[in-house]
Amino acid sequence: MATAKNEVLRALGLTNLGSVYRNLGPSQLIERAISEGDGLLSAEGALVARTGQFTGRSPKDKFVVRDASTESTVKWGAVNQPMPPENFDRLFAKVQSYYQGRDAYILDAQAGADPAYTLPIQIVGQKAWHILFCHNLFLRLTADQLASHQPQFTIISAPEFHTDPAADGTNSETAIVVNFAKKVVLICGTLYAGEMKKSIFTILNYLLPDKGVLPMHCSINLGSDGGTAVFFGLSGTGKTTLSADPSRRLVGDDEHGWSAEGTFNFEGGCYAKCIRLSQDKEPEIWSAIRYGTVLENVVMDAETRRLDFDSALYTENTRAAYPIDFIDNAVIPGVAGHPSTVLFLTADAFGVLPPISRLTNEQAMYHFLSGYTAKVAGTERGLGNEPQAAFSECFGAPFLPRAPEVYAKMLGEKLAKHKSAVYLVNTGWVGGAFGTGKRMDLKYTRAMVNAAIEGKLNTAASEAHPVFRVLIPRECPGVPAELLDPRAQWSDKAAYDKAAADLALLFKKNFAKFGDVDPAITAAGPA
Repeated sequence: MATAKNEVLRALGLTNLGSVYRNLGPSQLIERAISEGDGLLSAEGALVARTGQFTGRSPKDKFVVRDASTESTVKWGAVNQPMPPENFDRLFAKVQSYYQGRDAYILDAQAGADPAYTLPIQIVGQKAWHILFCHNLFLRLTADQLASHQPQFTIISAPEFHTDPAADGTNSETAIVVNFAKKVVLICGTLYAGEMKKSIFTILNYLLPDKGVLPMHCSINLGSDGGTAVFFGLSGTGKTTLSADPSRRLVGDDEHGWSAEGTFNFEGGCYAKCIRLSQDKEPEIWSAIRYGTVLENVVMDAETRRLDFDSALYTENTRAAYPIDFIDNAVIPGVAGHPSTVLFLTADAFGVLPPISRLTNEQAMYHFLSGYTAKVAGTERGLGNEPQAAFSECFGAPFLPRAPEVYAKMLGEKLAKHKSAVYLVNTGWVGGAFGTGKRMDLKYTRAMVNAAIEGKLNTAASEAHPVFRVLIPRECPGVPAELLDPRAQWSDKAAYDKAAADLALLFKKNFAKFGDVDPAITAAGPA
């Protein structure tokens, strides 16, 4: 390990470590993960790991250090819980002490495919499979880049170190703490690898608006004609699935920036949901499950090592983390132009919203701020039989350090400048709510999305929804016309009208929390 690299660790107070493994290759990391009892190879060659107690993020355990630099720029609250600098310093000292004498894995990487906005990063961890996950998800460095690499932010993961809520000011034995002044993220008490990925996204969400870049929780793909499409959507709405289209090239599946020059991927890999994955419906993701891929909490037969993607034994949130070049038609480097089409994906379990509809710019900002989808039993613990509306500002509230109005204003300005067409796509239920209706067939959703991206719906004859006032096309290539009208698919029209009115009320109640919003945007909501 080079002396310069040692100095970086010493500056972080990570001294007297055991063996230090820096920038190991995938095969070395796989070997070590297996030898340490943290993973097994599947028949397909993927490394299968378990995340233990936590099979998803721990949002109630996320903190941002509140100091002079963040006091007036971070939106404090349930998403960004403040931690005093002195509490962070005590916790950091404990983590530094914890690491003494322990082996450590180090990864040098970067985030941001556009060189003008690249963030050099470093990950320090205890688990080889965590480092393989980060190797897959972040942008990998060339030998020349490694030689001159100077990380601007460091993630220190201590999954087996548990915080003391009484002494450390945390809510549990788990803590994810971002310190923008010291440029350090501490992740304690959780094995869930997604915390590392999302911590870097949080950092970029904070830094990039000051550079005129809109950070986005979205997928992006690119047509043969250069047309760029952006897919916003929360987990379970089909963001990764719909953007992984064999007829288009994938720029990235989750986190991007939109600058004055165009769009660019923050990452170097994909983090796809695996539950009920099939070769028929998602061939690109299916083909990416191979040697080098990390699978989280996917059920595997102990004898045959065959994977059971239909099983939710450990969680519905089973995941695959793989380098983006495992997708045959990936765009490398992940840079594209300004989007001609923007799609907001929602899985409306109430069966109210149209399968596809065109939005005005004001409606686009309204729905961007709302960030609506719905949750149903089977996708999250503790849910009853009835769907529950979920609103997540900008389709990524857990990762937004700044006020959502900041991001929405930037989006509105970019949509107007580049004349992007915006569509709301319901990948959820039709003909009735969850339990009565059925989920929209993926082949029809794909047909609608493709028609929107190809511009075939921009001037199509349309009709305004009576409640949400979005424009519903009367015809769409490859889709039966009767599927386009959500009300027509309900046998009980009065029940549909009530469901639409009830959902509109939920939208209005949620939107009331936004104080400083242009009245034209508020007026663009449901009637």
